[in-house]
Amino acid sequence: MSDADQAAAWTSWPAPAKLNLFLRITGRRDDGYHLLQTVFRILEWGDSVRLRIRDDGQIRRHGPSAPGVDEADDLTVRAAMMLQSATKCAQGADIIVDKHIPAGGGFGGGSSDAATVLVGLNALWRTGLDVDRLAELGLTLGADVPVFVRGENAWAEGVGEELSPVDLPPAWYLLADPGVHAPTATLFKSPELTRDAPPATMSDFVSGVPLGNAFEPVLRAREPAVEAVFAALSQVGSPRLTGSGSGCFVEFATRESAEAALAALPTGLRAWVAEGAQASPLHRALADWTKQAIPAP
Repeated sequence: MSDADQAAAWTSWPAPAKLNLFLRITGRRDDGYHLLQTVFRILEWGDSVRLRIRDDGQIRRHGPSAPGVDEADDLTVRAAMMLQSATKCAQGADIIVDKHIPAGGGFGGGSSDAATVLVGLNALWRTGLDVDRLAELGLTLGADVPVFVRGENAWAEGVGEELSPVDLPPAWYLLADPGVHAPTATLFKSPELTRDAPPATMSDFVSGVPLGNAFEPVLRAREPAVEAVFAALSQVGSPRLTGSGSGCFVEFATRESAEAALAALPTGLRAWVAEGAQASPLHRALADWTKQAIPAP
């Protein structure tokens, strides 16, 4: 294959980030997993995953993975191998992840990358699994993977896998990364963590009742960098924490107001603006690919 043919063989797929607009822990299952309530908001910003089919059945990740993660343990490689095994597909894949989502920020980068591999390779390999089966496979990789596989803003319960689509109004978000890699497993073991919050209702969320994030007081107390970002963002709005990471955000109704707030922040703060998605960029890309792969009669 010529260099031009090899370049043409790559396809590019979005791996959008997410925000948790709130996050409550309402209890624990018998197996120790925490019961959550949250609303996932998918963003028009994130990583990009490049995929290329291999005929030799090998799954290869090219370029850097997360620090300290071997290729075989990389979530994208595991996702590809899981899909390959579940469908008995003889084809393999080359994988490149162009990272923009900071690790440990609670923006869902690793989970979204894995979901994009599942969705993209299911199309490229023509393995034909429906979204329910892909989400089932994704759940074994991480609790956040199914929401990216399904590609809808969602109210979530259980360990985060019981998803109900929700319509969210247009919004823009000022995002900030304190540069702290928040260790989720450690935070879940924190004695300060509130694990018995009363369950919230959808009407609570819609009416604007402050529902909070269970991890926010823990991280703000433990990490001076997170507290400093909250202090800076408090000058332009009402900051919130996303997920169990260190990433913070403020919601705005318009792009102009979000960008004005960004301009007012102190220099040196890693911050940027992203639009809330109504439909996942990944699923729009899948629809475009399907139209090109199967031309209309």
